[in-house]
Amino acid sequence: MTPEPVSGASLVAEAESYRGELTAYCYRFFASYAEAEDAVQETLFRAWGGGAGFEGRSSVHRWLYAIASHVCLDMAKACQRRSLPTDLHSPGSVPATGDALDRGDEAVWVSPVADHLLSDDPADAAVQVESVRLAFLVALQSLPPRQRVVLILRDVLAWSAAECAELLDSSAASVNSALARARTTLRHRQEQVPAEDSGVDRRVLGAYVAAFSAYDVDRLVGLLAEDARFSMPPYTLWLEGREDIEQWWRGPGQVCRNSEVLLTGVNRQPAVAVFHDGAPFAVHVLGTRDGRITSITHFMGTRFFEDLRLDR
Repeated sequence: MTPEPVSGASLVAEAESYRGELTAYCYRFFASYAEAEDAVQETLFRAWGGGAGFEGRSSVHRWLYAIASHVCLDMAKACQRRSLPTDLHSPGSVPATGDALDRGDEAVWVSPVADHLLSDDPADAAVQVESVRLAFLVALQSLPPRQRVVLILRDVLAWSAAECAELLDSSAASVNSALARARTTLRHRQEQVPAEDSGVDRRVLGAYVAAFSAYDVDRLVGLLAEDARFSMPPYTLWLEGREDIEQWWRGPGQVCRNSEVLLTGVNRQPAVAVFHDGAPFAVHVLGTRDGRITSITHFMGTRFFEDLRLDR
């Protein structure tokens, strides 16, 4: 059945009701919440401005996803809009002492998002857990933009090839070809990084909070998997393996002594907010596997703290 046409104020209201869902979609594409918000704002602007052209041939929902997809593809053409993964490195390429660290401020890095900004729809819960985790978002950034759109629509949101083809003004065969290439790239990418548990390991998270609050390096090292990785956006610092991470903690990391560490919710993963000398300092997002920490990403700076719900 063809959807009933929607116009005027009702179209604006219905479009606005999808803001959260569209933001989650665009966040997966950009791996940057600020970029996602910009994309959704542009999507709604185009929808409101082009409302007279909506003739009800599809649902408002699909119409908005089509606009959002094209907005994302347009924005991705600008190099400054390209999110940098947190693991673009060759292991050992950066000294564990952290000498001469460079900042990547001119680029947009993969960034975390507070759990409460993600959809609370129970039907979307299983999708949310896997598709907003940092490892998956980082892997997505290795895909060309069009393949990224196709994979998110097909494998995350469960759209059909025909629906994707209509949205992208393409053919089902072209969509399936893009999906196959995207899946191959993603599989190879994910094979290169340590596997992670899908849930939040509360025991490991509690142990990390206690050890980091006391800045007990021995206890911190004891929580690490042998192949653990460590990164610190926006600095070009990447470490791999217990020994290099321990060397960092016993060297430059000493600045973190006497920090206040609070539990928080980020990307459906174990995470903590760190305050240094009473001021917001960093958000640490952990990956875990079999009771060990496989990855630690220190997102430096205060910009992530505004969205976190912290009880201090």
